[in-house]
This record gives sequence, C-alpha cells and structure tokens, in this order.
Amino acid sequence: MSAKKTDYKISTIIGKDVVVEGDFSSGGSVRLDGVVEGNVKVGGYLLVGVSGKIHGDVEAASVSIGGEVTGNVEAPEKAELTSTARVIGDIRTGVIVIDEKAIFQGKCDMNQEELKPRRRPPRENRAGKRSAKEALRDALKAAEEEVKADQTAEEAEAASADVSTENSQV
Repeated sequence: MSAKKTDYKISTIIGKDVVVEGDFSSGGSVRLDGVVEGNVKVGGYLLVGVSGKIHGDVEAASVSIGGEVTGNVEAPEKAELTSTARVIGDIRTGVIVIDEKAIFQGKCDMNQEELKPRRRPPRENRAGKRSAKEALRDALKAAEEEVKADQTAEEAEAASADVSTENSQV
C-alpha cells in the first residue's frame, strides 16, 4: 500500500481553536489543525496542518506534517515534512520526504528491522573470493610479468638483429 494522502479518508478533524491536554488516539485518519499536549496515536493517516502543534510522540501508519511536532515520530509507511514543517525529534519510517525549507532536528531511521548487521565470513569460508588488496596485488604482479616478458622479447629481437647484422657484414 502506498502512503499517498488520497489513500486515506479522514474521519476526525481537530480544528484550529481546539487544545487537547493529554494523549489523543484514533483508529482512523486524522487532520490536526489545533494543539495536542500529549502523545498522538493514529491507526491510519495523520495530517498535521500548518497551524497544528503536537508536543509529544506521534504514531501513525503515514504522516504529513505541515505544522510543529516536538517529539518522536513513528510512521512505518511514510513520513512527509512540508516546507512549513518543524520537527524536533527522531523519525522512524519506511519512506521520508522532506521539502525545502522544512526544519528537522533529530535522526531518521528507515527500515531498521530489516537491516541486520552482516558478519563477514572468515577468509577460508569465502571460497573463490579475494580482498581488494589481494586482487590489486595479483593484477600488479601480472602486469610486471607482462612487462618483463615484453622486455625479454625485445632483447631477444635486438640480439637476433645484431647477429643478422654481423652475418651480413661478414
């Protein structure tokens, strides 16, 4: 499922003049133009309008922020920060879009569950694989051998040319 704004039908609107003191949660999608002094948990899409402010953590499937969020944001599908957004906190999401002039201070983790540290197998288990150093060393050695072979061939030609010159003079 893509995380486009049009994929969700907004079922709750928190108007400009509304102040929610405490945590807020909704199973559907929400447009927030007012203020929430607490954590926000939305089952669908959360649209924080230009005048919207959240002072707490945010959890939603997908989020588009045009206002202010002071807290961490978790949106597994997509997080979008418009040019008027101001986010102070960490963002954890699958896809992030940050418009020019948006303010974002924090860190962003994308798909961290899927990124597990890979251990390098021991050299003896990497059959047929060489390190970059080994490959470079082998290439240099082959080039040196080729140069030596060319020099030997040139010397042999020069020696045979000298012999043929001496034979023609005699």
